[in-house]
Amino acid sequence: MVTKIHAEINKVYFIEKYTLVHILEGSGNIQVDFKNYQDWEDKAIYLEKGQYIKFLSDDFVVRFIHFPDEIIFKSKDVRILFKHLISLGYINFKECDDCKTFLNTTIFNDNMSDLIDISTEQWYWQNPFQANKDEYQIIFDVKEVIDQEFANTINTTALANHLTHSEYHVKQLVKNKIGLSVKNLIQNKKLIESQKDIAFTDKNIQEIAYDQGFKDPGYFNRTFKNKTGQTPKQFRDNFDYRERDLFTQDLIHLIQEFHKEQHTLGFYADQMNISVKALSKKVKLKMNTSLGQLIRSQLIISAKEMLAQEVAIKTIAHTLGFEEANHFSAFFSHYVGVSPSNYKK
Repeated sequence: MVTKIHAEINKVYFIEKYTLVHILEGSGNIQVDFKNYQDWEDKAIYLEKGQYIKFLSDDFVVRFIHFPDEIIFKSKDVRILFKHLISLGYINFKECDDCKTFLNTTIFNDNMSDLIDISTEQWYWQNPFQANKDEYQIIFDVKEVIDQEFANTINTTALANHLTHSEYHVKQLVKNKIGLSVKNLIQNKKLIESQKDIAFTDKNIQEIAYDQGFKDPGYFNRTFKNKTGQTPKQFRDNFDYRERDLFTQDLIHLIQEFHKEQHTLGFYADQMNISVKALSKKVKLKMNTSLGQLIRSQLIISAKEMLAQEVAIKTIAHTLGFEEANHFSAFFSHYVGVSPSNYKK
């Protein structure tokens, strides 16, 4: 099934079927499972059941392509698209002509398996963790066991026993390829599931602690605050799942309107009738990012749009409020990873 929507800003879209999220238009940040991401132009995001996505801007036009459940079990390779390790699984359309052709010309019905096959091949070609296929299967075996057993106080030894691989081999492979320990992966899974229970259910904190394998609710509270900077109650209040106050929407609109002329935090604090310190704290708690990052992201989005329109770099610099073209070039290179001239090419 395929649905196309104009996404509402800051609304939680729950993923109830294995889904490809194809962003057709839009700029700004998205949030998936309490992490913010930017720059999703020409990318397709694969999400599995139980995840959620939010759009932190009001100009996103998005196509949701829902897959039948049985398609997931035809091949173990499918896991690489849906079971995310340290970031989102995605396909870069700029590097995948077959993906673009399929999505632009195909009527979605019996060809869903073809889209999965094309995407899987592209993901292996992108090879984000520089591993071979056998190594990827072990890594995603680890992720699968963690997803199933995270609440049962599983440790590295028990996990290795599930996989019939030596504990040392599993630990070294995961650490070398994805940069996190198996222990980190288990902790991250516990944290995300705790956040979901706190944000989206009415369970009391003690019940959530027990559900997540913590025998001591006090220890759960301390661990959660250490990871997120907030107590579970503060996290529930600040996530604001049901009320969806206008703070996020008002701030995003301000940044979109004034980012070319105003780069200072003080300007936006004045417009929101709040101190810089209070505004920065509220942005961090409600949006899981910084005010400075929001401003920089919008500057980069505008710069990319103008570069795509063949606007001169000197003109872009002036339009975006930089005193010198080289200041803009240094800014763009630092945050995008390539110079403006190379990005145009």
